[in-house]
Amino acid sequence: MHAAHSLLQNQLLAALPEPERQALGVHLRLVPMLVGEPIYEAGQPLRHVYFPTTAVVSLYGALASGDCAETSGVGNEGMVGVSAFMGGLSMPSSAIVQSGGHGYRLEPQRLLQAFERDGPLRQVLLQYTQALITQICQTAVCYRHHTVEQQLSRWLLATFDRVPAGDLVMTQSLVAGLLGVRRESISEAACRLQEQGYIRYRRGHLCVLDRIGLESRACECFGAVAAELLRLRAGQPGLLVS
Repeated sequence: MHAAHSLLQNQLLAALPEPERQALGVHLRLVPMLVGEPIYEAGQPLRHVYFPTTAVVSLYGALASGDCAETSGVGNEGMVGVSAFMGGLSMPSSAIVQSGGHGYRLEPQRLLQAFERDGPLRQVLLQYTQALITQICQTAVCYRHHTVEQQLSRWLLATFDRVPAGDLVMTQSLVAGLLGVRRESISEAACRLQEQGYIRYRRGHLCVLDRIGLESRACECFGAVAAELLRLRAGQPGLLVS
């Protein structure tokens, strides 16, 4: 295991008592997660679950036409593959790495065995699942009622909260695909945000210059999901810690 990486970089693993984290850590493998890498396809058996540390993964639903949209994002605050302990043998959605980095990989059977012991890990995972469901529900409302600029601002804020660096390597085409809109719509919205001094976008690299300003352009959905995470943290001290 590389010295620059630690189980504590993932908030779910960090929330576990040291003995349980170390017991699970024996089976965790640090792996690179590359931009655009498919983690799994909808309906396919789960081969691994992932605890991202510096990578960000998008969960998305797709239609037979090939059109798709992101339902939620997962970074170092969570895990990818909740079906492993929810009774499913596969995921109902697909997943792709939206921002490259690293994460810890684990066989689903190992996670289920630890979950069934009814210890701290079960409490942590169930709490995270509630937060994930909140994010999915709020995203559905966002797509129906908010403008592309609001959606893009919300998505950027959530993504930058998950990446350790202040610079995001991201193409407008990928963002458009995740939000389920035309690339031209993303380009127009990004240009407006850049003209207002909130972001800087150049050759696939994007950074936030004025977070408060960007928050003013985002819809209420970003705040609603963040508030739910804070509520869950307050209710269970030590879980989902920053």
